[in-house]
This record gives sequence, structure tokens and C-alpha cells, in this order.
Amino acid sequence: MRLVIVESPFAGDVETNTTYARAALRDCLNRGEAPYASHLLYTQIGVLNDNNPEERQHGIDAGIAWADLADAIIVYTDLGISPGMKYGINEHAEAGHIIEYRTIPGWAERIKP
Repeated sequence: MRLVIVESPFAGDVETNTTYARAALRDCLNRGEAPYASHLLYTQIGVLNDNNPEERQHGIDAGIAWADLADAIIVYTDLGISPGMKYGINEHAEAGHIIEYRTIPGWAERIKP
């Protein structure tokens, strides 16, 4: 099974972004991959406070630290690329990690008014 790190937005519209990140995990699982989304894990109540810049950065860096174990970094782009994602993408690129860009089939139709 291919190990992948999921990059998707979190800060901002946390409810929508959390729903999207879960859909990204499902998309990876449906592709036969084993995804990891640190932004869903580390932002849980009692772990790290995403509204505290120091804790947020610590969480981002902790998520990036796992990348050496992954086969690829999967960047989901339907909601755009956030500043946190840009930081992660740059770190992954500098480390020579494989980066793939994806969209979730049908997602655009879900968010149209």
C-alpha cells in the first residue's frame, strides 16, 4: 500500500476545510493508498491550538517530519492552496519528495450555491 501525506487547507473556514480534508482521505483510500493528514490530527481539541501561531507552526513542522516515510505528497487543490500548504509544498520540494496535485471528483459541484 502506498503511503501518502495529504496537503489540503485547514485554517480559515475550518468546517468546510475539515470536510474537504476528510473527502481527500477517502479519495486516497479509494485509490488503495494509506493517507496521513496531520492537520486533522494535530488540530483536535487538547492537542495543538491552530489559532496560536507558535503551536500552528509546530504542528505544520511535525506533519512535514513524517514525509520522509511517505511515497508521495498529495496536494488537493479544489479549495486553492493556503499559505500553510505553500510552506509545506516548498519544504517537501526542497527535500526532494514526490509531489502530486489532485482534485476530488464531484467536489466543485458540492460547493456551488
